[in-house]
Amino acid sequence: MEQRISLITLGVSDLARSRAFYESLGWRGQETAQTVFFQAGGLALVLWSRGELAADSGIEDRGPTGFGGIVLAHNVRGREEVDALIEAARGAGATVTSPPATTFYGGYAGTFTDPDGHPWEIAHNPGFTLADDGTLTLPDFGAA
Repeated sequence: MEQRISLITLGVSDLARSRAFYESLGWRGQETAQTVFFQAGGLALVLWSRGELAADSGIEDRGPTGFGGIVLAHNVRGREEVDALIEAARGAGATVTSPPATTFYGGYAGTFTDPDGHPWEIAHNPGFTLADDGTLTLPDFGAA
């Protein structure tokens, strides 16, 4: 298996509401077969019915209770952009679960949840390089 992710699919309870939420943040999606696709750099973020996604995956849907063990992250180039995006998400109906603050690694981050409770961290990490197109390059953690 090649080391890459092609699609991230979020199970949602109301496709129209979720699409409107992401589009209010400036994303542009395409809907086909009751599924919304957003090009997100070199991968795609997909919105699909939570029940359909669970059934397709062969997993029982126990509902959106508690932490699901995954956080999506959107890295940015500066602290001001973290603040602006957290506020834009709040304005679009997100719940801010962790207000922007200095992190243990010397960065700055905050977290919100979308209308279905999917957590998004908005982070500035001065150790990660972002290309002009937003592609993230990890540093060599072994270099001292």
